[in-house]
Amino acid sequence: MELLQLKYFLTVARLEHMTRAAEELGITQPPLSQTIARLEEELGVPLFDRPGRNIRLNHFGQAYAQRVERIFEELEQGRRDLSNLADGRQGQVNLAMDVATHLLPDLLSAFRKDHPGVHFQLSQYQVNTVTGWVQQLTRETCDLCISSPPLQQPGITSVPLLTEDILLAFPSTHRLARHSQIRLQDVAQESFICMRPGHGWRELTDSFCQQAGFHPRIIFESDDPSTIWGMIRAEQGIAFVPAIAWRGLADLDVIQIPISEQKCQRTIGFSWLADRRLSMATQQFRQFVIDYFGRLSLA
Repeated sequence: MELLQLKYFLTVARLEHMTRAAEELGITQPPLSQTIARLEEELGVPLFDRPGRNIRLNHFGQAYAQRVERIFEELEQGRRDLSNLADGRQGQVNLAMDVATHLLPDLLSAFRKDHPGVHFQLSQYQVNTVTGWVQQLTRETCDLCISSPPLQQPGITSVPLLTEDILLAFPSTHRLARHSQIRLQDVAQESFICMRPGHGWRELTDSFCQQAGFHPRIIFESDDPSTIWGMIRAEQGIAFVPAIAWRGLADLDVIQIPISEQKCQRTIGFSWLADRRLSMATQQFRQFVIDYFGRLSLA
């Protein structure tokens, strides 16, 4: 049994006229009649009654036509599903990131407004070293990686999403909170709230302190920017904060002050395997992320 046979059968069943069915199908009547006869032989029952020169779909044919119509409906739905997958309206994006994670709700909801059929598998804080992110990509446990610093490795394509200044955040009641700029040497004796050791952000901020000639006196460590922000607000210490990526956490109880006499910045990068073929949904999300962070840097 072939799909062409079933297509011929449905046409004859709809028209109940062999000549008109042959004309619609663009074939001559004898091959059509032979095809229907072979189908009936395979099924072991007649699908049509043939009173005189007429042809009528019988109860076997009616029952069979319902099933065959479902087959073609499923095939058409399959075609539409593949088309949706091909144009990025459906699919899964595997995203790994350990920076700017509080931006995720806005980022993903903005993308899914136009791509509601795309869903995401997120990996956050599972690794915090360049080697770890590279392994995630090469093992194909993620499609895209947002990290700082950007991954500069053979076989990996990486583009900068944004470069942002690193500021110092103080409780609004702190004695230094009214300064327009501040030297790192001036906070050498302060209590610091930091990311955990091994995290890329922690390594970066520790290096700033080392360049300024001191080791930070750390009283609290966390992997969560919101928790760090809350501890500052609770007047438990000060912290390094990125100027853009944590912007949504800003409030009047925490004062952010630029650092003078030392260039304190970081770059957030976006990476993927150079030779891996990405789904259309992943490609569209990749461009969306690049545009999204571009708007952030201009805001």
